[in-house]
Amino acid sequence: MPMIDVYAKEGTFRDRKALAKDLAAAVMRWEKVPDISLFRNNTAAFVHDLPADALSNVAGDSNYVRVQVLTPVGVLDRDKQLGVVKELTDIVAAAAGDPTLIDRTWVLLTESPEGGWGVRGHANTGADLTAAARAELTALAAKKSA
Repeated sequence: MPMIDVYAKEGTFRDRKALAKDLAAAVMRWEKVPDISLFRNNTAAFVHDLPADALSNVAGDSNYVRVQVLTPVGVLDRDKQLGVVKELTDIVAAAAGDPTLIDRTWVLLTESPEGGWGVRGHANTGADLTAAARAELTALAAKKSA
């Protein structure tokens, strides 16, 4: 159930909604969670357009993109980290129509602390999220067998 924030200078992306959807879907795939509403409805990306003068590296360049991914603690092992960073970088470059953006895209992976993932007004632990997913899967299975 990641939250993804993308920061880039205005005009970098033509279709920000498609970019947000593609990034959210990619992270959900890498997390390898079930395709249920709990995860589909709580995995989202936010694209933030910044004025060109609002970002810079030390050399003065502002043609960078920062993607910050926040997940519950322990969701991404090392293989998943490597895969998600590569895929998100590729998605960003494709969405910008600029293959060289691969070299200027920073992906930051951040974990919320245990109990620090708030959904539906509740600060969830990993066990809370697992229980909610199991309950939804059980309800879906019962519905299919009825």
